[in-house]
Amino acid sequence: MAKTALSRAQAPPSARIDDVVGEVRALAIGKPAVDPALIEAAARAWSANTVRAFLSDLKLWDGWCRRARVRAGEANAETVAGYIRALSGQDHGEAGRATSQRAAATIARYLVNIGWAYRMAGLDDPTAAPLVRLEHKAARKLLGTRQRQARGIRYKGDVSDLDAPASGVSLAVLLKATRRDLLGARDRALLLVNYDTGCRRSELAAMRVEHIDGADVDGAGVVDIDRSKTDQEGQGALAYLSPMAMRAIAEWRDKAGIDRGPLFRRVETYFDGSIRGVGAGPLNPGTVTLIYKRLLRQAFDKKLLGAMSEAELERWVAAISSHSIRVGVAQDNFAAGESLPAIMQAYRWRDPKTVMRYGAKLAAKSGASARMARRFEDR
Repeated sequence: MAKTALSRAQAPPSARIDDVVGEVRALAIGKPAVDPALIEAAARAWSANTVRAFLSDLKLWDGWCRRARVRAGEANAETVAGYIRALSGQDHGEAGRATSQRAAATIARYLVNIGWAYRMAGLDDPTAAPLVRLEHKAARKLLGTRQRQARGIRYKGDVSDLDAPASGVSLAVLLKATRRDLLGARDRALLLVNYDTGCRRSELAAMRVEHIDGADVDGAGVVDIDRSKTDQEGQGALAYLSPMAMRAIAEWRDKAGIDRGPLFRRVETYFDGSIRGVGAGPLNPGTVTLIYKRLLRQAFDKKLLGAMSEAELERWVAAISSHSIRVGVAQDNFAAGESLPAIMQAYRWRDPKTVMRYGAKLAAKSGASARMARRFEDR
């Protein structure tokens, strides 16, 4: 299979199309692809993340075929079934040991992309065979299909009363942990904008000064999110920005001298932590998680997390991601009694199951069994 340049995921669309076309054609050595126009149309229609996943998944599949001593273009249902067993940890042979175990949802994505590649190459889809469907069902049964989610960062932490003081890991504590310099100004703006909008990391990175509508008489504003994971056609959506977030944005822009262009940017520092300067381009989406982990450690070092042990800190650091504030926003909205449709509209969710999953932990703590336990705990 042709070598892929995964670093080209951020390349112009034409480069990504070439990568997809090359991968599909490599499957069909000796015969033309069924419809090159179809392949190119798919590459243009897919988002950059979908293209990146497609190329990455085919690279892993090619590696498995090599270990199984099968040409990828000649793989059959037995080849795919063996791959599923290896991915689900059931194959303890040499090839299986060289294959990292994956979650059920990841295995499902691999099968979708492998199937797409074979169909676009004009080959029989080996993932459609009954054997593969049964192996996939067995893997789901073994691994379980409940997806692990990022640990939520709520505004005041894991509190039942939204008027109570902040407790434990919370947005309020992370804000207190920020530095008092340019880096801290960027971090505070990032935290508050993320909480108000529930943006994904790619949306935060793509946010520009021109997207923000100035503060109204109450000091609030709005931001135009012109493209997102669930809005590949670029229809756009407006998200609310609180007066606190607008003040943080103004402070960050003033200190960084940002008049236009990307709102969130890299703050470059020297080895001693002092500020070197501000980058001209947008913040890399992959650094958002690193920023949140760094702020959590800063909060621990400043004794803002109470009696939290180092072991518990490390569990938190491992569990949080750029999605943690989005999860926390959903949980806070459920705690405030907001309806599911209102939450979905405000934060641009399309799948109610996703939102309900975010609120599941909170619901368990406030459900009938929890209320009954509290009723008798002091008797």
